[in-house]
Amino acid sequence: MSTAVSPLAPTDVPEMPAIAGVRLATAAAGIRYKNRTDVLLALLDKGTAVAGVFTKSKCPSAPVEWCRAKLKGGNARALVVNSGNANAFTGKTGKASTALTAQIASKAVGCSTNEVFLASTGVIGEPLDATKFDGVLAQLTDAAAPDHWMDAAKAIMTTDTFPKVATATVKLGKAKVTINGMAKGAGMIMPDMATMLSFIFTDAPVSASVLQVLLKAGVEDTFNALTIDGDTSTSDTLLAFATGAAAAQGAPKISRASDPRLKAFAEAFQEILANLSEQVARDGEGARKLVEVVVEGATTKPSARRIAMSIANSPLVKTAIAGEDANWGRVVMAVGKAGEPANRDKLSISFNGIRVAKSGARDPSYDEKEVSEAMKAPKIQIKVALGLGKGRDRVLTCDLTKEYVAINGDYRS
Repeated sequence: MSTAVSPLAPTDVPEMPAIAGVRLATAAAGIRYKNRTDVLLALLDKGTAVAGVFTKSKCPSAPVEWCRAKLKGGNARALVVNSGNANAFTGKTGKASTALTAQIASKAVGCSTNEVFLASTGVIGEPLDATKFDGVLAQLTDAAAPDHWMDAAKAIMTTDTFPKVATATVKLGKAKVTINGMAKGAGMIMPDMATMLSFIFTDAPVSASVLQVLLKAGVEDTFNALTIDGDTSTSDTLLAFATGAAAAQGAPKISRASDPRLKAFAEAFQEILANLSEQVARDGEGARKLVEVVVEGATTKPSARRIAMSIANSPLVKTAIAGEDANWGRVVMAVGKAGEPANRDKLSISFNGIRVAKSGARDPSYDEKEVSEAMKAPKIQIKVALGLGKGRDRVLTCDLTKEYVAINGDYRS
């Protein structure tokens, strides 16, 4: 966790309301960090539905494998999250650590281990000493309260410079329901599912199967359209929990994703995911500029996505942005190497609305002074028009600065 807050951090941080059926507590268990909290326990009332999406890495962490196995039950009573150690690439020791953590949590909470969900973030390859949770989780069970949202978001941070939270209130039927979300992530991010860790909570009476549909659809243009450095984490986990407590206020129980009463809730759910994913981009390690890459005129949307990701993941493009250089030649390079249909002579490129290249050459009206001034903005949009079809997509990233190298060069030391 950095002591210097990103200059791109949101200036308007929401007050996080309580959600009926959710209580939170944090503690310093000494997993890796000194003098800071590093464990989060979320207590969930009986009947809470759960859904999740996880990393597509072929080397997933032990907690990811644990959650995948337990997700089939569809119910959750506890979430335990630790920062400082990812419990990834830890072999049989890692599996034993997850089992022990779940046993300690289930005893403290009074539930089955099948209802305990786990997430870990931090250094890869170091064994996690789960005995450090013994006693701590029991204390957290007693201390848990419904208003500890910011403390919870801080406890799961690693190289993050600010806690990431979002909230929305929307009507389901005639009743108001609340959605709260938190996320962590600043590096090793090109999720292909979610950010490194993100958790969504609601009091809406929504079934596990409906939550799963909302998650899978929701991440596609939010967390899956996000990259900091092109590296997919072993630990990426996005879990959603629905306590159903709003049913007592008249909210209808939703068991089908096609239920028309779900529309407003689904839109608010999507907005929470979009908000959190943008905050991750704003907190990219060493970031000084938020970068939006828009590709239009592609043959298909998937083709536009792959081209946009090629641009967003290019170190040459990202360092040019850091240097406030509208180097469209590097964008052309990234388009060309993406392996997708592109015609050099139809290509147009703009930076923050100023077209710098048209029909495969520098724009005749190009003004270096005008473009250089535009590149000083904290948010940069790169728009590429391919002129081949109707495919369009958008991804978020950030610039690549010397600070990124410094953070990652010193991460384990």
